[in-house]
Amino acid sequence: AALKAQLDSRLFGQHLAKDVVLKAVLGFSNNPSPKKPLMMSLHGWAGTGKNFLSQILAEQVHPAGLRSKFVHLFLATLHFPHHDQVKLYKEQLQNWIRGNVSACPSSVFIFDEMDKMHPGVIDAIKPFLDYYEEVDGVSYRKAIFIFLSNAGGDLINKAAFDFWSSGKHREDIQLKDLEPLLSVGVFNNKNSGLWHSSIIDRNLVDYFVPFLPLEHRHVKMCVRAEMAARGYAVDEKIVQAVADEMTYFPKEQKIFSDKGCKTVQAKLDIHEDF
Repeated sequence: AALKAQLDSRLFGQHLAKDVVLKAVLGFSNNPSPKKPLMMSLHGWAGTGKNFLSQILAEQVHPAGLRSKFVHLFLATLHFPHHDQVKLYKEQLQNWIRGNVSACPSSVFIFDEMDKMHPGVIDAIKPFLDYYEEVDGVSYRKAIFIFLSNAGGDLINKAAFDFWSSGKHREDIQLKDLEPLLSVGVFNNKNSGLWHSSIIDRNLVDYFVPFLPLEHRHVKMCVRAEMAARGYAVDEKIVQAVADEMTYFPKEQKIFSDKGCKTVQAKLDIHEDF
């Protein structure tokens, strides 16, 4: 209930992601004996809410969220920067995950920038994601793994645009319209971090979760939420002004924000004098 309330009030324009993640987490947490860890791969352009959703989810599992010692965030460009160190990264990653799940079975691991991850690195965690009761005396079946990636964003955007062009509501887009596209597209994308990955090969990703590009109305929702979070009265003139300052695509129709809600905070700073 708390997770649903958080997603409803803070995540905008992502009916699919909200629905899939809620059902996935509910099913997983209500299962006294899951057969494997929960593994979700979130895809979409920057600013659409992938990071945000993973943080909200982490806070529901461990109240301190990203500050909790049981929630672990890996950034591909920071933690795994060098192509020639892949073997070392794989060993370090396995040791880190093994040690932390031994300390807390319901650890949460978030891998950001999967599209910048060197191919092969992430395959190191395959044994922990598989259907094993234990690996070297440790059970990983209560842990949660989340991948965040811009890979597949183009496929999602195209599908959203096709829906719009044919006069359908974006809320009618279903997971089955996008998930097959995503899993194949990411597996065959050399820049996805999951290129030809055994994790996809072995069907260990439980859900490929698409994040749709945000429309003008969703950006306005983000601005209102940010104003409220800062303790300001919501001024619709400011909301409109900030939303209008964003850039939109495609060039002719200008439907979707090309940075999602990513620069809303910075844009609002310019209007601080209100």
